[in-house]
Amino acid sequence: MKINEMAVFVATAALCSTAFAGTDDIKASNNQFEIQAISTKVDYKETNDGRGGSAVGKYYTESGHIPGFALSFSMMNDVLFDNDYLQLQYSKSDGHVGYEGTLRGRGFGSSAGQVGSTISDYSLRWGKGFALDGTFMITPYGELGRHEQQIKASSDSTFTHNWYGAGTLVQYSPFSRLVFTANALVGRTFAADFDGNGPSGFSGSLGDSNLYKAGLSTDYAFTKNFHGNVGVDYTSFKYGSSATHRTSSGSPVWMPESKTFDTTLKIGIGYAF
Repeated sequence: MKINEMAVFVATAALCSTAFAGTDDIKASNNQFEIQAISTKVDYKETNDGRGGSAVGKYYTESGHIPGFALSFSMMNDVLFDNDYLQLQYSKSDGHVGYEGTLRGRGFGSSAGQVGSTISDYSLRWGKGFALDGTFMITPYGELGRHEQQIKASSDSTFTHNWYGAGTLVQYSPFSRLVFTANALVGRTFAADFDGNGPSGFSGSLGDSNLYKAGLSTDYAFTKNFHGNVGVDYTSFKYGSSATHRTSSGSPVWMPESKTFDTTLKIGIGYAF
């Protein structure tokens, strides 16, 4: 073999090795069990429609950071197709947030303080990865999930909904052991519900809405099995107002329309298998 032919062969082999290494690193990052510390920035706002002679407009808000943890199991293998992708996630945050509200007959901000808040999320993803030029992988997926948030004040209340949606992971491995991931999902909530446990509390359905999720993360393999990761996720959705209910005294009560924006910072470790 001539020298110039050998050079071309070596260069081609090196490029192929680099490409396969990138794909392998992405797959390794998708075959992990992860545990993460998280902090969720909650931004919640209710807008009242003026029923029963109440104030119209911004009625109640909650804002603050809630610490918690997240567990995740993901797998990318050839099961039904090439690069089948499965992910199970669970997270729970518990802490306090500040609130501002509206007292009867007065304007927004006439009531303020802190309330306890516990947020739990469960989700399941399934998709299929498509490798591009050895350093990129695109994975379209479907997702099902459930969200629960309990507000702990003088009277507890719980908001719940399920969701479904379709999203895409875009992953890039610029060099060995490092993988960047971008994620986006568009979905829809369903079976949204409110349960109030106070003396004037009630239970009722809430309106459903579109749901949006986006995220960025980085995974680094310190060893073949031990990984570290950091990321940020953003989620937004709405609840439509409930029907009007009557308390035992005959007073009308309802849950106003609301918007929720959650931003979650994550840092953790993972075991690749």
